[in-house]
Amino acid sequence: MYKVNELLREVVAEALVDLKDPRIGFVTITGVNTAPDLRNAIVYYSVLGSPEEEEATDAALASSAARIQRVVGSETRLKFTPKLVFSVDQSIKEGDRIDRILRDIDLDQPEEGA
Repeated sequence: MYKVNELLREVVAEALVDLKDPRIGFVTITGVNTAPDLRNAIVYYSVLGSPEEEEATDAALASSAARIQRVVGSETRLKFTPKLVFSVDQSIKEGDRIDRILRDIDLDQPEEGA
């Protein structure tokens, strides 16, 4: 399943480069999770920018899903072309939040030997 997920991630990322939708901001495809029957796939992405740019990108990706799905179907040799659903990857935001918490804890700690 890992190879299929990686293949889909690469094909979707390349297909996004060819899209001419101005609503799509700076997008990185971070991963794909394909269902065991290969009929559905969740495409995780991150957007660099404001919340408004993230919303615009989300809408653009949702409206372009069928077009990207056709590209996936033509460039892969899968028995089924999975239905693509785009979802924001929350792990980057969570990682930043945890990093800030750890830095705050470190600043609150008294220095040794003081």
